[in-house]
Amino acid sequence: MGSHRRRLAHSGFDRGACAALSALSVAAAALGAVPAGSAVAAPQGDARAEVDRLYEEAEKATEAYNKADERADALHRQVSDSQDLIARQQERVNTMRDALGSLAGAQYRSGGIDPAVALLFSADPDDYLDKASVLDRITAHQAGQLHELQGALRELAQERAEATRQLAELERSRAAVARHKKTVEHKLAKARQLLNSLPATERAAYERISRTGRTDLPELGGAGPASERAAAAVAAARAALGRPYVWGANGPSGFDCSGLMQWAYARAGVHLPRTSQEQRFAGHQVPLSQARPGDLVVYRSDASHVGMYVGNGRVIHAPYPGAPVRYDPVGMMPISSVTRV
Repeated sequence: MGSHRRRLAHSGFDRGACAALSALSVAAAALGAVPAGSAVAAPQGDARAEVDRLYEEAEKATEAYNKADERADALHRQVSDSQDLIARQQERVNTMRDALGSLAGAQYRSGGIDPAVALLFSADPDDYLDKASVLDRITAHQAGQLHELQGALRELAQERAEATRQLAELERSRAAVARHKKTVEHKLAKARQLLNSLPATERAAYERISRTGRTDLPELGGAGPASERAAAAVAAARAALGRPYVWGANGPSGFDCSGLMQWAYARAGVHLPRTSQEQRFAGHQVPLSQARPGDLVVYRSDASHVGMYVGNGRVIHAPYPGAPVRYDPVGMMPISSVTRV
């Protein structure tokens, strides 16, 4: 996925698309409701607080964008499935129509006259009645099948029209998220400019503070990974150390926070959801005091950041633009939950 986004085909798909649209619309609306100027509301000179706010706001926008992108991919697959289904049913209808057309032609050629008159002139009335009875049964059966297929096609056509409308709504929601993300990127660039204008000692101080863990955390045990898949995920995450933070990327050349977790666990044969909010519920939650390597540590009350616990009071994570995948103290920011996959 990374920074390369696929364009969606604006065609129909089944009504399975409906379920996630409202959540995405709410997410986009919530992001759109944040005034652009609020990201730089910090007093001048308080560069560190300003950058922290910008990073947090950008991460929320990125996770919402990731969610929209994941749903768009799912909807795109549903479009293809529905189009295949419609094509197959249309082919069946065409076959039935051909058969019914041939039957109607045969009826006409036999003389589209009143059955009583046909019976009067028939050389073998019993044979005529037998054939007429069979013909009626065939016609009724074929007509019933056609009626059933036409009803199914009408329903599919309605679903396709509704789904097309919903796809347009999804695109609008996704565009709103993308616009907000672009705004935050612009603010981040300004904040980066501000940091770069500060003396080297102040820039170094910001980096030190951003990597300082809390000292009031419970004592963490020294147990190893809880499973083979957790051990494999830790190994994969360690292999990504030093790779850059990239918006919306899930590897292998760059990552955002949830993208790194998804990629690392995929190397272990486990599919994780795309966003940190969903990854929070991708297993069962354990107390921080029982954290083991491979557990996902989710941060902030809105679960907008995630890292992987690796032992010794540290996590591996993709921090923010300009900072590569690295180790940091597990208590680097408020912890929301710990999830064992």
